[in-house]
Amino acid sequence: MINFRGSHYPREVILYAVYFYVRYGVSYRDLEEIMSERGIQVDHSTLNRWVVRYSPMIAKAVMKRKRQPMGSWRVDETYIKVKGQWVYYYRAVDKQGDTLDFMLSEYRDERDEAAATLFFKQAIDNNGLPYRVVIDKSGTNEAGLQNINIQLFLAGWVYLIEILQVKYLNNRIEQDHRFIKKLTKPMLGFKAFYSAQATLAGIEGFCRKVLQPEVEFWVLSQIFRKDQVVLICGQNYPAKAINCL
Repeated sequence: MINFRGSHYPREVILYAVYFYVRYGVSYRDLEEIMSERGIQVDHSTLNRWVVRYSPMIAKAVMKRKRQPMGSWRVDETYIKVKGQWVYYYRAVDKQGDTLDFMLSEYRDERDEAAATLFFKQAIDNNGLPYRVVIDKSGTNEAGLQNINIQLFLAGWVYLIEILQVKYLNNRIEQDHRFIKKLTKPMLGFKAFYSAQATLAGIEGFCRKVLQPEVEFWVLSQIFRKDQVVLICGQNYPAKAINCL
């Protein structure tokens, strides 16, 4: 349950602003102008606080409604600029392209292996154990997976994770990175690590999962009336919205 208590604006206004920011990749000042054109006067700093506070909550609620993940994963990392420095952004999708997990890492040094291991552990905790993980030629990701396999072996598991380093099999997630970069580029970089984490969580939750019709219907039902959602989505969507937060 997302708690909007203490907010000076209706939840529909807050959700609309957060959705618009992470879906269309505008700057906060542009979003302030967009909201003003719709008759809502709100400062860009307030919009920033909304995104930082509510994006992770919404993403967590949306991710609970994702489909059962496939057992074959694609994992890769890309770069996001935070405070003028490039940092690793780890992402995992299944072979259907559904987002499984993501993690922003503050470090790009000898601690990369530890960060990769932590990401794989997080993804397994949230999605279950895969039978195969496809990665590129990254030695860091390979070392992270080997660490996970060692932990599984010591825990008594008979079947370990198959590691495939085949570049063309990872094309799906590498193409998927472009969508993230397309949205983050107009945001003109992130000034703080926690702000980057929150915004990326909103992008992954609001945008990558709304590719599934039932999840898109649920997200929009938090902002618009049900009859408006049906009009927006068309008749191919569920007749009723999924239960509200």
